[in-house]
Amino acid sequence: MNTFMTFIIFLIMSSAMGVIVLLFYYKKKNFFVNLGRQRQLLYMSLPIVLYIILFTYVPLWGWTMGFQNYRPQRAFSAQEWVGIRWFKFLFEDPVFLRTIRNTIAMSFINTTLGFITAIGLALLLNEVRKIFFKRFIQTISYLPHFLSWVIIGGIALQLFSGTFGVINNLIEAAGGGRIPFLTEKYHWAATYVLTGVWQSMGWGTILYLAAISNINPELYEAAIVDGAGRFRQCISITLPCIRPTVVILLIMSLGRLMGGSFERIYAMHNPMVFDFSTTIPVLVYRWGILSSQFSRATALGLFQSLIGLILVITADRIAKKLGEDGLL
Repeated sequence: MNTFMTFIIFLIMSSAMGVIVLLFYYKKKNFFVNLGRQRQLLYMSLPIVLYIILFTYVPLWGWTMGFQNYRPQRAFSAQEWVGIRWFKFLFEDPVFLRTIRNTIAMSFINTTLGFITAIGLALLLNEVRKIFFKRFIQTISYLPHFLSWVIIGGIALQLFSGTFGVINNLIEAAGGGRIPFLTEKYHWAATYVLTGVWQSMGWGTILYLAAISNINPELYEAAIVDGAGRFRQCISITLPCIRPTVVILLIMSLGRLMGGSFERIYAMHNPMVFDFSTTIPVLVYRWGILSSQFSRATALGLFQSLIGLILVITADRIAKKLGEDGLL
């Protein structure tokens, strides 16, 4: 019975996205008619669809390890099925509960500051009238997006190291004491968040500038006639007009709220800040790769994906209830 129920659960979860899409579209009578009219586009997209099926959906069979006591020396069909034992173990493990806290806190702070800084920079750049200067600032701000986290981690080490970091050298030269940016957990958390904001701010700004460029100029002209200054135009015209873009990006970012970034954490973590630097991707890596506890790591990854899916759907529904355009 446990084997049968586990297999049913796997089938339900592996096909969750397809079921959700059908639930959103099955009431639209013309959906399949329009699909037939666009069959040329479907033929063109066929290689991409096959690629996604092969490398995204076929590996979902590995989720079954989360319901097994997986042993690599056994054949896959000969594994011991244990039902939801590993999921129960997750909620009984204090390390997992601390990991959930770290993941949610880091992702929430990073998402909030990332949205604020990207929107703020886009609004400031929109006011720049010198095209060359505007493009120069844009280029400088989004270049960090193309750097790997290994490089960014090396830059952070050179800047914030407690022994040879440039910033600490300047602080000491000014008569102050050295600050443990990378070895004290609260200072490390602030450094981690600000580094991520610096890396992603410019890229997000591009999206908001594109949305701002689509605003009807007549709205600004009417506001000027009414005596509105630049700040009032920003509050009453620019921000409301880019709100749909902000909502969509926010919904998409909520899907990553429980995920975080393994590369980012791994490039900046050290043993002195394990209490704060242990997030879900890091714990999956430690359990699955370093400790060879494949079933427990799979259960954790499956839990992470399921919560991310729920957050996206919930945020999409809330946005539609508030009158905004959702993802579907």
